Amino acid sequence: MATIGENIKKYRNKLGLTQDDLVRKSGVKHTPLQKSRAILCKTKVQVIAKIALKALGVKMEDLLK
Repeated sequence: MATIGENIKKYRNKLGLTQDDLVRKSGVKHTPLQKSRAILCKTKVQVIAKIALKALGVKMEDLLK
């Protein structure tokens, strides 16, 4: 089972987005993005929702699979 961070990376790469692109599109700063990859249990649901919906165009549930 993939982690949320791995799923974010998968969808980001599928869309050809860099981490900077993801920051710009989601409105989430680098620090929370980096923490979401390293310390998933401390990532806020709102951050994951912004990344999923605004930047990747997927449902938040898609990142939780």
